[in-house]
Amino acid sequence: MEELVKKAIQGDADAFLELMEENSLSMYKVARGILRSDADVADAVQDTILHSFEKIHTLQKPEFFKTWLMRILINECNQILRHYKKVNPIGELPETPRPDQSLAEFEFKEMLGQVDEKYRVILTLYYEQGFKIAEIAELLELNENTVKTRLVRAREQIRLAYFQETPREGGTSDERKYTAG
Repeated sequence: MEELVKKAIQGDADAFLELMEENSLSMYKVARGILRSDADVADAVQDTILHSFEKIHTLQKPEFFKTWLMRILINECNQILRHYKKVNPIGELPETPRPDQSLAEFEFKEMLGQVDEKYRVILTLYYEQGFKIAEIAELLELNENTVKTRLVRAREQIRLAYFQETPREGGTSDERKYTAG
């Protein structure tokens, strides 16, 4: 992939298109983790492609292309979110269901819906895209410990959302069981 990046930096449009094809699914998944609407996801990905095409000559280290691309994408997603906060500060946009989602995709998106917005992108980057904590910290311009803390808190929110702690009947108050909720 580094060779393609070098060619794209030198102005090879075909190499750039190939890079976008290779990264389109990753971009979609990251944007989908941040945004709820498929139309907004498409806008963010399209704006990212355009912005990265215009600025690829500024990329200094080809080995960091994917990190650079995802940073642009996250910025585009955040810009869309800021726009909606200005337009509709109280309400939230409804999610449009996709009939062709696999069960795993559906469950992952349901899980993402259970956590605060600031945790969604970290979960998506870590679990779906396989980024390391250090890479996520760099992408989001956060301290590594902040990323670790947010992962822990996101997991706790998911656990609390899926499992409600209730005392067992006939048991002591120290005995607890988890039931799907």
